[in-house]
Formats: sequence, structure tokens, C-alpha cells
Amino acid sequence: MRSWSGQRYWLVGASEGLGAALAQHLSRMGVSLILSARDEDRLNELGRALPGRAEVVPLDVTDADAVATAAERIGDIDGIVYLAGVYWPFGAKDWSVEKAIATADVNFTGAMRLVGAVMPGMVRRNRGHIVLTGSLSGYRGMPESAAYSASKAGVMALAESLYSDLRKTGVQVQLLNPGFIRTRLTARNDFRMPFLMEPEEAARICVEHMSGHAFKRSFPTLFSWVFRGSVALPDGIYYRLFG
Repeated sequence: MRSWSGQRYWLVGASEGLGAALAQHLSRMGVSLILSARDEDRLNELGRALPGRAEVVPLDVTDADAVATAAERIGDIDGIVYLAGVYWPFGAKDWSVEKAIATADVNFTGAMRLVGAVMPGMVRRNRGHIVLTGSLSGYRGMPESAAYSASKAGVMALAESLYSDLRKTGVQVQLLNPGFIRTRLTARNDFRMPFLMEPEEAARICVEHMSGHAFKRSFPTLFSWVFRGSVALPDGIYYRLFG
């Protein structure tokens, strides 16, 4: 099990939802946090509410120079958790180029920028912890979710490749694939969301996974079987069920 007390972690996408709940959990465990997101006011409010030490570093993950500057300012850290994300419920029939590009740029390319800014230093030191957030919807293309599913599939593939490259080093890579979490973003959905989790419960599962050495955690477990099992379905059956 990982020893958390005294560790220094950078949470990107920490201003609300799962990110804020995870900050609360880690802070109570003695982790010194760097909190990043675009909303500085929410970050400051969260920082004041945490029981432990927290530094606020506002950040737009779509700005490569800003990410590099923030990483240089923060310096050596024990770990990063990438939680930044945007979501709009739309598909091919009501496609929005602007929203689709924003989804890819924040959810996936933002993760690439952050990893690129911090991973080389971790590799040189042979020590570090990289945690990326995928989604159950990233296992296969989902209806009415092309942009979001594609962005999360990219994050999941990124984590898998990094894990393959680094698994025999001192740099640990982990992947979290949550289902529905009650947030401002999922409130946009107009359908019933099975196994809907509160952010606090999802954060507890994340910390449990991050405390160990397994690579991937897809949750809630029962709900995840639907998505994990869908990978094995022939296309004809999958699209009859989900298309």
C-alpha cells in the first residue's frame, strides 16, 4: 500500500465534482496538493476548505505554454492526477464542431500536454505516479457520444501505452474508468443514468485504487461488466444492442 502522508500531488481538474472530492480525501490523508483548473475562485474556495496544505495554480489545459509554465513553477512532485474534462450530450445528427474539438482538446490533448510536461522529470528521477481518468464510455463507441467516447478512448490508450513503457521502472501509471458521477456535467443528460455515483463515493474508490499497484480500475464493478464485455461482442450484435 502507498504511504500518502507528506506526498505532493498535482490535481488537474480539481475545482468541482470528482476532482474536488478527491482533493478532500487526499488532503485528509496528509497529501500536500496543487490544485488546478480554469476557475480560480472555485479553486481558492476548495483550498480554504481542505484540512491540509494546498496551493492554487489556475490553468487552462488547452494552452501548451501555460501547462509548461505551470509545471516548471510547481517543480518536482510525487504524482499527478488528470481529471480535467468537458462534456456535452450530442451525436452525429446534431454535431457541433466547436464542442467536439473542445471535448478532444480538454479531455485527451490536455492529458497529453500535462504528461509531456511532468513525465520526463519523473523518468529521469525514476520515481513518480501518473493517474489518468478514462471512462466506461471509452471501451467502445457509444451512441450520441462520439466526441466524448473518442476522447476518453484516447486517454485510455495513452495510459495503456505509458504503463507498457514504464511498468518496470519507478514511475507508476494508473487508469481510472468511472461510470456516471453526479456532477454539473452529467446533469445535462436527459436519460436515466444507471449506477449513478456521488462524487465522494467515486473519490473513495479512486483513492483505494491509487493506494495499490494494479494498473486499471473500472467502476462501479457491476456496471463496468456491460462495457468491458461489449469489447468481445461481434459488431453486428453490438450495434443491434447499442446502436
